[in-house]
Amino acid sequence: MVTTLIFAGGVGVRMNNNAKPKQFLQINGKSILLHTIEKFELHAQIDNIIVVCIEDWIDYLKLELKKHKIKKVKWIVPGGSTGQESILNGLKELEKKLEINNDNIVLIHDGVRPIIDNYTITENINSVRKYGNAITVAHEIETIASVDEDGKIDKLIDRNTVKIAKAPQSFYLRDIVEAHKKSIEDKKADFIDSATLMSYYGTKLHTVIGPPDNIKVTTAKDFFMLKAMLELRENLHELERLESYDDGERICYK
Repeated sequence: MVTTLIFAGGVGVRMNNNAKPKQFLQINGKSILLHTIEKFELHAQIDNIIVVCIEDWIDYLKLELKKHKIKKVKWIVPGGSTGQESILNGLKELEKKLEINNDNIVLIHDGVRPIIDNYTITENINSVRKYGNAITVAHEIETIASVDEDGKIDKLIDRNTVKIAKAPQSFYLRDIVEAHKKSIEDKKADFIDSATLMSYYGTKLHTVIGPPDNIKVTTAKDFFMLKAMLELRENLHELERLESYDDGERICYK
């Protein structure tokens, strides 16, 4: 069984938006979170979705899921004070609902990272089955500099040896649950993501190349970039739908 854990329990303090959490900002009549959920809802290999949500917004999310006929979201649980705690809340719920065996896979994904494609989701699942895990990454296109305490460049790093870790980050459920339990025992609550957590406990991580525009909405600038990208995609899909033929002289619409 393959489950997606989408964590959207943060309030987005860097957005400077007091009216609404960033994951519930609207683009084309849907929240950013719903755009994300839909990508996994429509993937044939995803069986279940669990959403970790700000507690005060759970009812709002339920109404939006019903409105847009989302069927795969089986569980919604309150978020924690950090991303790591929110993910742990979701994993605890999955422990109750699913067997911790050799078959259950969980894809962990940010609720504010909606530009994800079927290919990347499929490759995450395939990589877990082959290697035990999958970390979605993107190519680095800029020059990377290692800088000392005085702000001087210590060395330049070959960008061909560097990737940017993104999401989904995917594992067998038993492995990621075990790592989180170790972090609780060790009182380690400062892991920035699941990849960092698993690496700390000695797991060899395997990568999947994801789309370069798989951005995470953190600031207002990110929101407007995402809005432009989603609107462009919708316009292109509409053009493809309307275009019936092009005989070299005219395009016919219906």
